[in-house]
Amino acid sequence: MTARAELPPPVTARPGGMRLEAADVALGYRSGPVLTGLDLDVAAGEILVVFGQSGCGKSTLLRGLAGLLPVAAGRIAADGVAVTGTSPDRAVVFQDDALLPWRSARRNVELPLAIRGVPRAERARQADAWLAHVGLAGQEDRRPGELSGGMRQRVQLARVLAGRPRAILLDEPFGALDARTRAATVVFVTHDADEALLLGDRVAVLTSAGITGVIPSPQPRDLAAQAGPAVRAARGDLLAALGSGIDD
Repeated sequence: MTARAELPPPVTARPGGMRLEAADVALGYRSGPVLTGLDLDVAAGEILVVFGQSGCGKSTLLRGLAGLLPVAAGRIAADGVAVTGTSPDRAVVFQDDALLPWRSARRNVELPLAIRGVPRAERARQADAWLAHVGLAGQEDRRPGELSGGMRQRVQLARVLAGRPRAILLDEPFGALDARTRAATVVFVTHDADEALLLGDRVAVLTSAGITGVIPSPQPRDLAAQAGPAVRAARGDLLAALGSGIDD
């Protein structure tokens, strides 16, 4: 059995996760509003899942929290400061991997480290450690076109984690969250109720009517508990909250 790669320490001392708030927020595009009157409070260091059907505005909400989409009304704040644009402290993992196709996996992961001025040799060492952490040891020199879709997503996650953000926003996530992400606030979206209850501390149900319920995930959050009565009850609460926001 090979030893697990030791992950690098932070480039600089960083505080823990950040609090994210949305107050009476409206978000949308030129074609019209997608979300209106939305209120959400994410505690620092919390893993919050936003659960809802396709088209309800989950990805739009993430773009607003990231500062990629300006609010049409209301206020989004990070640690009490209004979000008016992007920040390296709020990183997004998109459904599309958004990797640079001409760079190897290692050099893609090195990008945020280069921006922070980390020396070249140390960038490579840290990038290799993060790639090993997401299960891609031995793939460091391969380009995105030589990797499967799932492998490319893991490269993207390694790149985000290498930048040491204080909030990580994931669009349709995968099960690579563990204790090493818990120094950050995590918000991710999914349409899978079982995934939401397994990975989140709390699950916010998003519908066209806004947030219709916030349900705590039963503890412990592990696969062995998924068939238990507490999880079945929480799943029923999720689906009831989802149904309460769907027009007849």
